[in-house]
Amino acid sequence: MTTTPTRPVLSKDGGTDNRRALLLAVVLAAQFMALLDVFIVNVAAPTIRTEMGASGAGLQLVVAGYTIAYAVLLVTGARLGDRFGHRRAYLGGLAVFTAASLACGLAADTGQLIAFRIVQGAGAALTIPQVLSLIQRTFTGEDRVRALGAYSAVLATGAAAGQVVGGVLVSADLLGSGWRPVFLVNVPIGVALLALGARVLPRDAPTGPERSRPLDLPGLVLLAAAVSLLTVPLVLGQEQDWPLWAWLSLAAAAALAVVFGAYESRLARRGGAPLIAPRVLRIPGIGKAAFRIAVAMAVNAGFLFTLTLHLQGGLGYSALRAGLTFAPAAVVFGVIGFTWRRWPARAQRVLVPAGFLTAAAAALAMGALLRGGGTGGWALYPAFVAMGGGLALAFSPALTGALAAVRPEDAADAGGLLATVTQLGQLIGVAAFGTVFLGRLHAPGAYDSAEALWACALALAAASILGASTALVRRAR
Repeated sequence: MTTTPTRPVLSKDGGTDNRRALLLAVVLAAQFMALLDVFIVNVAAPTIRTEMGASGAGLQLVVAGYTIAYAVLLVTGARLGDRFGHRRAYLGGLAVFTAASLACGLAADTGQLIAFRIVQGAGAALTIPQVLSLIQRTFTGEDRVRALGAYSAVLATGAAAGQVVGGVLVSADLLGSGWRPVFLVNVPIGVALLALGARVLPRDAPTGPERSRPLDLPGLVLLAAAVSLLTVPLVLGQEQDWPLWAWLSLAAAAALAVVFGAYESRLARRGGAPLIAPRVLRIPGIGKAAFRIAVAMAVNAGFLFTLTLHLQGGLGYSALRAGLTFAPAAVVFGVIGFTWRRWPARAQRVLVPAGFLTAAAAALAMGALLRGGGTGGWALYPAFVAMGGGLALAFSPALTGALAAVRPEDAADAGGLLATVTQLGQLIGVAAFGTVFLGRLHAPGAYDSAEALWACALALAAASILGASTALVRRAR
């Protein structure tokens, strides 16, 4: 069965390429803004606590409410885009995100801020799955590879940029507004993207099998419950020293995931319309690619999170200086994400395992250079460059390979799945490696923090080697 294609973006003077480039810029700007908001609030958290008198639990929910809603609703956002149109879903989600950002910036108390952060995360979850779907439907061949390289670069730079932008805005204290600009900065950007998006995003075809496909409400409830039970303890468990409820929640998440899988398979056999089409999971190599993407994002998030804790807590760096420290890794990640396809074909076959092994070596070098409580000197920056380059090689080819065999009609399912895997990988990385770091941080000071970071470096290297070992699966077949 074929689908009615999305109408191409054309202009009378043949400016299709320029319109597609502008489309890519618009959707990736929204991706960047949504990712920025995962990290930018971390820098503002101490100021929010002081100015609003937020409790520890309240502050955790201000930071985590966005992430939880974002992760839980990503697959739902993908399905809504498939059913009602990617243009409508993108613009609708962006409007919700922008309005919620304004509400967050004007919030009068902690309860309001938590509620608006959850709405903000829901808006991002509706917008972001459309990014990969629109890339899949708009670009082909080498153009798609370049677009996916840009997508990878945005993922790499968003986290580091969040630290830098947050540090700048909070330190500037514009008109005595304290932490509020970290949310209000989204408003003019969101309005501009809405105006541009309305002009350049292709209008969705009015008919097609995807549009008539009903929403799988039982599957939606099962998946949302499973992801919620997974993400809530990952986000909050660390701060509460992993209480019993966190472990019970993780166990329940695993059980519900099994139930969800069984239900979706049964629904597909009966001719229904499952939330994630089983044929997407059967695409050659997508399972291995999803695992590699999750590991790469977990290592990236763990690296950023634990090193930030060491730089700011152990070495006393400001938020701005700590954010700028990550610039070499982010820049190299972006450059390699754009250029790896130009490398010799023989080299491309080993890029993913080579990338993971490079990241492992970089993690060990970083830990060794900082062990003892020093700043690491100039030699630390080549280690950061190697980390950014290694993770780019691990992530970008895996993502491109996973999407290469995806048919346009499956773009929403595959995009939602991989976006969720990416987000869950980041959550798992922060929780797992953050627990390693904080569990070994027994006293304040540079030396104790450096020893905790060394333990994290070993864990990051081990995870990277696990990612590299996936190359053996193909050879064993």
